[in-house]
Amino acid sequence: MPAKPILRHVVLFAFKADAGADAVDAVVADFGRLPAEIPGIAAYEWGTNVSPEGLNQGFTHCFTLSFASDAARDAYLVHPAHQRFVATLGSCLDRSLVLDYWTQA
Repeated sequence: MPAKPILRHVVLFAFKADAGADAVDAVVADFGRLPAEIPGIAAYEWGTNVSPEGLNQGFTHCFTLSFASDAARDAYLVHPAHQRFVATLGSCLDRSLVLDYWTQA
């Protein structure tokens, strides 16, 4: 029996060249607090780029959140804790890339 599809929300961050390690660490820690603050996040993981291909185009950090439904993801997007987090990124984030997909087996 195929596994039930899961909605993945993938976020890639490229930080400004002058972003200090403390600022980047604070972003990672702040992102990591969201699953405890926002109902509907079924799973959360993150990591830094280790690909030897050199195709990351400056993106160094990847965060993946899982949701059981579009409604859960949509509630996350407008949740005050998420909005507060996003508002803090301007000082050190150069750019981001977000992709959502339903898993397929």
